[in-house]
Amino acid sequence: MLEKPPFLVNKIVEKSASSGTWELREVGSEQVRFFIPGAVPPVPSLDLMPFQRLLASANQALGRLDGLASVLPDTPLFLYMYVRKEALLSSQIEGTQSSLSDLFALEDGAELNVSIDDVREVSNYVAAMDLGLQKIKDDFPLSLRLIRDIHQTLMTSGRGSGKQPGEFRTSQNWIGGTRPGNATYVPPPPDEMMNCLYQLESFLHQEDSDLPVLVKAALVHLQFESIHPFLDGNGRLGRLLITFILCENRILKEPLLYLSLYLKTHRKQYYELLQSVRETGNWEPWIEFFLQGVLETADQATATAREILAIFDEDKKKIETLGQAANTALRLHEFIQRRPVVNVQSAVDKLQLSPPTIRKAIEHLEELNILIESTGKKRDKRYVYHRYMEQLISGTEPL
Repeated sequence: MLEKPPFLVNKIVEKSASSGTWELREVGSEQVRFFIPGAVPPVPSLDLMPFQRLLASANQALGRLDGLASVLPDTPLFLYMYVRKEALLSSQIEGTQSSLSDLFALEDGAELNVSIDDVREVSNYVAAMDLGLQKIKDDFPLSLRLIRDIHQTLMTSGRGSGKQPGEFRTSQNWIGGTRPGNATYVPPPPDEMMNCLYQLESFLHQEDSDLPVLVKAALVHLQFESIHPFLDGNGRLGRLLITFILCENRILKEPLLYLSLYLKTHRKQYYELLQSVRETGNWEPWIEFFLQGVLETADQATATAREILAIFDEDKKKIETLGQAANTALRLHEFIQRRPVVNVQSAVDKLQLSPPTIRKAIEHLEELNILIESTGKKRDKRYVYHRYMEQLISGTEPL
């Protein structure tokens, strides 16, 4: 998907919309249709009146989710799992074939039965998310510099690691097709791209805007996807930007909202709306879709968190019936809340208990139907906190 900057024999402005300009340029022996995004917010102003009720509902759902974070018994635990689920879903949209179990196995140093590049891709996403959130907490502005740093982490290994991690492209990319001439979408050529990025950065830093933050996030996401400034990883980074904007603007204290499951579920409509904005300049259907996604995702995240809390509480009560064996089993239970796929050695290393003690605790949790053995092997067994995992993996089936 790489090619040298096009030699411009001719350039024709085909049509313009409030979202940008389409240009026909001669590249070699064929004409290529490029899109040059305009500045955001668009002119004329967006008509948000039809979405006031939906916007209010989405903000209320975010408020409920944000409030839940303050009463969770272990917020870092939930963040640990939510970030990993988002990493998996966002990578799946790009075609990665991996699972949460694969990611946990990689983090435990266990042997993998799938492509290591697929799992590293997901692991890199987790690291990129952590980097961006930490920088924002340290009051580092969401800027082109930070976007490049996040991209470098995102693409540090695995597929795409040879496509200039952390550097804006200096050659042409495209989406669909075998070359720009038959592509589904061709973003701005390098000679136009940096101006588009500077305009986007200016909008990110705009403090006097009266646009609601959720609408701003919707505009930034689409704009970033249209610019497509990297040779690879644009989709994943564009989805990360949504969460970063909500956290930077204090809409969420903790990064508990991720839209990748919604976008994965409605991916056909998602891609159609992105292209529709470019072709017609009609932003409102995209904004409505985005707000609906925030509402559904926030409500779903709140419900899932409550269901997981209920599972933990029910299982803790079961363990407390074990008598003298309860103490060690409870410690193991706390550990598998962070590592729902576990083996004897990882529990020994973390809990600093002997292998026989850990094996006995695992046996107790198996008898209580809290853990189940997942490999069917006599050696190197791995155990899954299955009710918890069922909640986590919902929606993560490969495309």
